[in-house]
Amino acid sequence: MIRFVYSLLFYLAQPLVWLRLAWRARKQPEYLQNIGERYGFHATRPDAPLLWLHAVSVGETRAAEPLIKALLADYPDHTLLLTHMTPTGRAVGGELIGKFGPRLIQAYLPYDLPDACARFLAHFRPRVGLLMETEIWPNLIASARARNIPMLLVNARLSAKSQRGYQRFLPLIRPALKALSAVAAQTAADGHRLQAIGASDVRVSGNLKFDVTPAPEKLSLGGEWRHAFNGRPVWLAASTREGEEPYILDAFARLEVPGLLLLLVPRHPQRFNEVAAMIAERKLTFCRRSEGGFPSPETRVWLGDSMGEMPAYFAAADITLIGGTLLPFGGQNLIEAAACGCPVIVGPHTYNFAQATEDALSCGAARRIADADDAASTVKRLLENAAELAAMRTAATEFSQAHRGATARTMALIKELTGPRTAG
Repeated sequence: MIRFVYSLLFYLAQPLVWLRLAWRARKQPEYLQNIGERYGFHATRPDAPLLWLHAVSVGETRAAEPLIKALLADYPDHTLLLTHMTPTGRAVGGELIGKFGPRLIQAYLPYDLPDACARFLAHFRPRVGLLMETEIWPNLIASARARNIPMLLVNARLSAKSQRGYQRFLPLIRPALKALSAVAAQTAADGHRLQAIGASDVRVSGNLKFDVTPAPEKLSLGGEWRHAFNGRPVWLAASTREGEEPYILDAFARLEVPGLLLLLVPRHPQRFNEVAAMIAERKLTFCRRSEGGFPSPETRVWLGDSMGEMPAYFAAADITLIGGTLLPFGGQNLIEAAACGCPVIVGPHTYNFAQATEDALSCGAARRIADADDAASTVKRLLENAAELAAMRTAATEFSQAHRGATARTMALIKELTGPRTAG
């Protein structure tokens, strides 16, 4: 009955869903493309047996890369369907298709409506469904269970804040979690929180993001940028969220470090122009990555308005502030920065990646700051202490290497639940 009421409300809310798509399409027209897929209508299906992995957006798609590589290698007679909910996630997935070839295909995940989920599963008939991180969709999971399709929540995480939110809807969420074949949690704390709201077979597999290897060509590109900066110190503000940039820009403007270049990379591409206007408003000389060329000696801010180049930004920087940590967004992931050997500073709000952050802090790969002014003073102090900054760089690389192995543990669980690797 609870799921019936949920489904009814979701159907009634569809006009609002369409309005939201239209609103978001003002800045990203891609939101109005492939709408049929969001309701389970798909033109073709590959002849090969199929595995299915859902990665909602950019971060999850990038984290899924080592798992995608392992699935394609260990199931050579299968096609892998990669689904998303956002155009930016789909764009990053398209880059992976270019890397891994035609056995990797893409679609949008349908909305969690019973008929849409039924059409999606009937069309693709996946052998197994893998949901990345915290994608818990009651109708989708119930529909898969009715068709005897094993569903796993992989690289699963659940902050204490999110747990409190889910607990308000336990009659809906608990049956969905119990219907999962298994959960591969990032940490023991994530596993305990997921069990508390209904998950049963929970394994701790680690974080797949530690297994992501930065593309050598991106690291090389960052090295080229660094050479072009001609020895200037570089402070990177990576994946910043709405409301954070004004604090960062104002703190940077007050900072007295000769030649310091701020490399500012907003999290969402639809905000690039908005952030450019903020920089111009403060009369800070700037240029945009999308314009080509490099900052001149007079340029104070380089706006990183490109997609898929984050490893290059990390490789070009002396130190990075992780976005989403200054304001209560829960923080973006610091693991990619560490894998590129870039020292990290984080603000007070890191609950999305609490364990990884605490581990990075404890081993010296990261520093905690209170606010943007504290971040600026920390950047100044570290840039003036080459030995301390070098130690952080070494610690970051060692931290990223020490936590690898989640892909192998996740693959072992998938094989345990799906049986032989061939279609049978």
